[in-house]
Amino acid sequence: MKVRKQSVFIFFYFFFFSSLFAQEALKSLEEEYYDFLSLTGVVERPTLGYRTLSDNVWKYNTVESFEENEDGTFTKVRVPGEESDAHVWKNNNLGTTYTLWEAKSPSDNWFARGIKQGFTARIYGPEWFNSYNTAAPYGQNDGALWQGRGYNTALTAGVRLEGYGVEVTFKPQVSWMENREFETMKSIAENQFGYFSKGIDLVQRFGDISFWNYDWGDSEIRWTWQSFTIGFGNQSPWLGPAYINPMLGSNNAGSYSKFDFGLKKTNISFPLNNNYILNLGDFEARVWIGRLIESNYFDNNAENDFRLLNAISLSYTPSFIPVLTIGLNRIFDTYWQKENFKYFKRLFTLKKENALSISGNDEDQKFALFIDLNFEKVGFEVYGEFGCDDFTSNRWTNPFHTAIYTIGGKQNIPLTILKKLNLNLESEIIFELNNFEMSQDFQLEWPYTGYYSHGFVNQGYTQKGQIIGAGSGSFGNSQYLSYKIYYSKGDFILFFHRYCPNNNYIYSKAVYNSAKKDQSNINEKWYDRYESYFVYGINLLYYLNNNFIIDFGFSFLNIYCIHYQKTGDYSFNFALRLKYNF
Repeated sequence: MKVRKQSVFIFFYFFFFSSLFAQEALKSLEEEYYDFLSLTGVVERPTLGYRTLSDNVWKYNTVESFEENEDGTFTKVRVPGEESDAHVWKNNNLGTTYTLWEAKSPSDNWFARGIKQGFTARIYGPEWFNSYNTAAPYGQNDGALWQGRGYNTALTAGVRLEGYGVEVTFKPQVSWMENREFETMKSIAENQFGYFSKGIDLVQRFGDISFWNYDWGDSEIRWTWQSFTIGFGNQSPWLGPAYINPMLGSNNAGSYSKFDFGLKKTNISFPLNNNYILNLGDFEARVWIGRLIESNYFDNNAENDFRLLNAISLSYTPSFIPVLTIGLNRIFDTYWQKENFKYFKRLFTLKKENALSISGNDEDQKFALFIDLNFEKVGFEVYGEFGCDDFTSNRWTNPFHTAIYTIGGKQNIPLTILKKLNLNLESEIIFELNNFEMSQDFQLEWPYTGYYSHGFVNQGYTQKGQIIGAGSGSFGNSQYLSYKIYYSKGDFILFFHRYCPNNNYIYSKAVYNSAKKDQSNINEKWYDRYESYFVYGINLLYYLNNNFIIDFGFSFLNIYCIHYQKTGDYSFNFALRLKYNF
C-alpha cells in the first residue's frame, strides 16, 4: 500500500504541477490585488481597455539580479518578480493554474509557436457570498445577484481547461434572494415593480416573493492563436479604466450571450533593417455581437424580449509614451431582428443611416473615450472617461449634448516607517467621480432619463432588469473614496461612497415640456423624490490558511430622501464571503 501511494505522489509531482501565471475573474479578490501590484510594476496589466476572465492573465514582471560566473565575474540576469518584497501576499495561494500535460518536444513550426502546446487546468472557488440589507437594496458589480432588502446569497465555482489554443471555461453563479418588501416609487410599467420613468427596463424590485436565479457567469469556449482570439460564451466584458462605475461594460448585471473576435493586448513592431526594429506600442481590439434579454417586469409584449448588441473596443499604448493608454468603446443596441444585423458595419463608420426604415425600429448608439496614465515609478494612476449617447456627426450638435464623464485615480502609499519594525505593509488610496446627469440644454427640449435609456429601444442598456454599465449613480452622480491596507494575511479597507441614482428623473420634471404643464407644485411633488445615499463602510479580508479566505464587510447607508421618511432614512449592509483557492 505504501508503494502505491508513493507511485501516485510521483505521478502527480511530474504530471500535475503548477504554472506561474494567474487568470482572474472580474472584480475578484485576486484581481483587485494584482491591480494594486500593477501600480508599482510588480505585475504587468494583461489588458488595455477590454477585459474578461479569459483575457485577465496576470504575470509577474522580471527583476534584475546578478549571477556569479566560474571565473568570479558577475552577469546581470532577470528572474521572476514574484519573490520581490513588494509582493505582500507572496505566501498566500492566489489561485493556481495546473499543467496537466506538456509536450516534451514541442513543435516549432510557425503555427505551433502561436499556441500553448500542452494542457492546463484551473479551479475557481468555490466562493460563497452572503449579504443582508436591513432596510433598502444595496450592492453592485455582483453579476446576476440582486442584493435586495433581506438576505442574499450566491455560490460561484468553476473549472477552466486549456490546450493547444482551445479554452473551455465553466463558471456559473447560483443565487437566492429573500427579496423582502420595501417602499418603491410608482412604476409606469404594467406591473408595480418596473421603473418610474420611460425608456429603461430597470427593475425596482424583482417581484414580491423570494426567488432563485441561475446565471452562466464566466462560462465560454474560446480559441486563441498568437494574439488573435475568437470565442462564444457569457463572459461580461469590463470596458475602460473605471474602478467602480465603467460606462459601457461591467459585471453589474447578469451575463449575456455573445460572440466575439479580435486581438488581445499585443505589441506591434516592424523590422526596418537588420539593426533596428520600429516599435509602435501595444494595441488591443475586440468586436462582439451579443443578445440582451428583457426582464419579467417590463411589458407583456413577447416580440421585443430580445435585443441585438453590436460593439467594438479599441485601445492603444504608444511605445514613445508607455505610461499612456487611450481607447474607444462603441455600441449599437437594436431589437433582435435579422434586418438589424446590418448595424455591425455601423461600428466602423460615422455615417448616419435611416434606421427608422427597418421595421419601425431605431438604434441606440453609445460611445465612450478614455485616457489612462499609469506612473509606475511613483505608484500613481489617473484616468478619465467621456461618454455620449446617440452620437451624431452633425457638426451643429452640441458636443456635450447627452455627455457624461468620469475622473478617477489611485495612489500607492508605501508604509516605510512600519517596515522598519519588520511589518510588511502596503496601502493605496482610490478615488472615482462619476457625473451621469443630463446636459442642461435638455431644459429647452424634452425629458431625458439618461445615458442608459432610449426612446425607441425602450428597454435601454440593460440585461434582465439591471444596467450593464455603471451600477451606482447611473442617472445622477457618484463619488467614491477608499483607503486600503495590505498585510501578509489579507487587507483592510475603509471607504466612503456617496451617490444620487435618479437625479435625471427629478430634473426631467422641470424641463420645458413638463414644467409648463404643472408649474404650481414642482417642488412639493418632485423634490421629495430626490435621493442621496451616503455609505460608510469597512471591509476585512483574512487568509485563514494559504487557501481559505474569509472576507467580511459592514456598511452604514444614510439615505436622504423625504420619500423614505415613512420607513426610516438609514439601512445597514452586512457582507460575508468565504472562498477556497485550490
